[in-house]
Amino acid sequence: MSDGLFDQFKTWYEKRHDYARDWKARTGGQVVATMCTYTPEELLIAAGMLPVRVLGAHEPQNVTEPHIFGMFCPFCRDSLAQGLLGRFDYAEGVTLTQSCIQYRQTFGSWRLHVPTVKWDYYVPMPNEVQSQHSRKAHYEEVQSFRVFLQTLTGKEITDAMLSDALAVCDENRRLLRELYDYRKEADPKVTGVEALYASLTAQFIDKREHNEMLKKTLAALPTRKVERKTGARFMTIGSENDDIAFMGMVESVGATIVIDDQCSGSRYFWNASKPEGDVIKAIAERYCDRPACPTKDYPAHTRFDHVLGLAKDYDVQGAIFLQQKFCDPHEGDYPDLKRHLEENGIPTLFLEFDITNPIGPFRIRIEAFLETLSEEELF
Repeated sequence: MSDGLFDQFKTWYEKRHDYARDWKARTGGQVVATMCTYTPEELLIAAGMLPVRVLGAHEPQNVTEPHIFGMFCPFCRDSLAQGLLGRFDYAEGVTLTQSCIQYRQTFGSWRLHVPTVKWDYYVPMPNEVQSQHSRKAHYEEVQSFRVFLQTLTGKEITDAMLSDALAVCDENRRLLRELYDYRKEADPKVTGVEALYASLTAQFIDKREHNEMLKKTLAALPTRKVERKTGARFMTIGSENDDIAFMGMVESVGATIVIDDQCSGSRYFWNASKPEGDVIKAIAERYCDRPACPTKDYPAHTRFDHVLGLAKDYDVQGAIFLQQKFCDPHEGDYPDLKRHLEENGIPTLFLEFDITNPIGPFRIRIEAFLETLSEEELF
């Protein structure tokens, strides 16, 4: 659509480094590069910092080979390349909350070899969040992160400051859920590309600014005129993917991406915190409760029914698995999740992705998938 409603989100996405530098100049606050959306960003915000999620640049690079293996997923390598190339030279700190082994090594290399990093912190979140011990353990780790930030800044981070930061984050999550609700309509008022711009920018724009822009956007959506055909209703599933060009290509050939299960989208914001007198407990348990990444989805596969529920709620006609090449966690649960969806009437397409390579070859596979869906409707 060309009404400009999502132009600010698009500009923020394309000029995110410029935004971070400007924010730093305006506020005098620290910018922190965050790796993985399990990072408890509420603590950083309470400390007066700007969390900026590390994303790749979707371009070939040759600087990471001395540091991590070439068979690590393209997102690991692209993320490290951005640090080594100085793209995040405005970030004083870098944090990681335990995700996959490969990304932890990416973090380790970043903290050692990116010269502008002044401090780093690793949050060892339990992977088995279903364990009866995980919540207490994560509570203690979030509390330790709070103590670290207080020591780093020399300022107390009070419960009131944390509660305010949590409220801002929860409002952002609520507003993004409202935005996603417009994608349930028969003719969605929000495209997949637009939704991706909104969800991604929430991960590196000041939450208060982002909330105000979301409110303006939501106020305009009820009367927005849909000027495009919806076509097939697709869902995307898988590893981190902020490839706007790919999403745009899918939506240019007769489809609309109406929902996702990715950390670049819905998994990041889907659940808000629960009412709790202890603010650290509220923050810690919110991350334990969020829709699980495959690294944290065992022994029971809770995400399978969650993904299927999304597919049904958004009237999905086909699911596209977008797996980063060599992504072990998503590769491990793909066969069972594919079976779960197909047994419940959701056709699937698997695409193994390298975010630094051209997307052109995938167009014909998307078009073939669309033809298959059309043929199935005839019988």
